[in-house]
Amino acid sequence: MSQYAATIEDIRDAANRIRGVAHRTPVMTNKALDTASGKSLFLKCENLQKVGAFKFRGALNAVSRLTDEHADRGVVTHSSGNHAQALALAARSRGIPAYIVMPISAPEIKRRAVEGYGGKIFECEANLHAREETAKRVVKETGGTFIHPYDHPDIIAGQGTTALELMEQTPDLDAIIAPIGGGGLVSGISIALAALQPKTRMFAAEPAGADDAARSLASGHLTKQNSPDTIADGLLTSLGDLTWPIVRDHVEHIITVSEKQITEAMRLVWERTKLIIEPSSAVAVAATLDDTFKALKNIKRVGVIISGGNVNLDQLPW
Repeated sequence: MSQYAATIEDIRDAANRIRGVAHRTPVMTNKALDTASGKSLFLKCENLQKVGAFKFRGALNAVSRLTDEHADRGVVTHSSGNHAQALALAARSRGIPAYIVMPISAPEIKRRAVEGYGGKIFECEANLHAREETAKRVVKETGGTFIHPYDHPDIIAGQGTTALELMEQTPDLDAIIAPIGGGGLVSGISIALAALQPKTRMFAAEPAGADDAARSLASGHLTKQNSPDTIADGLLTSLGDLTWPIVRDHVEHIITVSEKQITEAMRLVWERTKLIIEPSSAVAVAATLDDTFKALKNIKRVGVIISGGNVNLDQLPW
């Protein structure tokens, strides 16, 4: 495991570091979902985490690890979603500045959330090059430390604490499935499983309209995202240089689902569990309802990572 960006020791340290600040989120079950999937599903509800997403775990771990000298100059990132909010809140918890580069296309609701957590927003054009270049400029101007949304050792270790909790709360899982975009969450979980529960199989779920991770795993070579098109806006990013080797070596299969499947799964969860989940979370649920996953042998107890619940209520897919 030493060849990867994070180890099980890093994840355990992260768990100790964030304990008492990040929520220990509940695991929930639902008979209707069990019937639909043909398996026993255990939903790890990161939609009930602070900022409404698992991203707070990694952000808090990364901010907590900064030396006082670096922390005083603040943190910088580029994000239009949950990581932006998570880093802003993590920085506020330590009393340091957070400089967030957001594209001009970012939803107003997310801008307000970042500002509400005390983040200072720097606007840029809506493309990766503009984000990266603006972030470099902000780092130069402020002296802040850049915290990548997913391709960062402390982020990966922080996200891996999700698995530590889930394994304690629900032992003897046959598999865990999580949505995959940049791969920070899946990487952290994979490392934890490989070290502590290697017989538990690791799966990921991805929108068919943004399937770079599935194509990468199938080919054995990192494939970058090309014009992604999906309602699951948290999964638009490509795997990173740090997350790809972990995904390549530890994820058994990546199941892709259609937009229709995502929407139907999202509605099913809202109606039957009374949990508000975002489309990215629904991708993992949809994968458990897909025939590909149903056909897998010797899988009865499945942990499903509900990655977040931040939804624009003015733009519900139904």
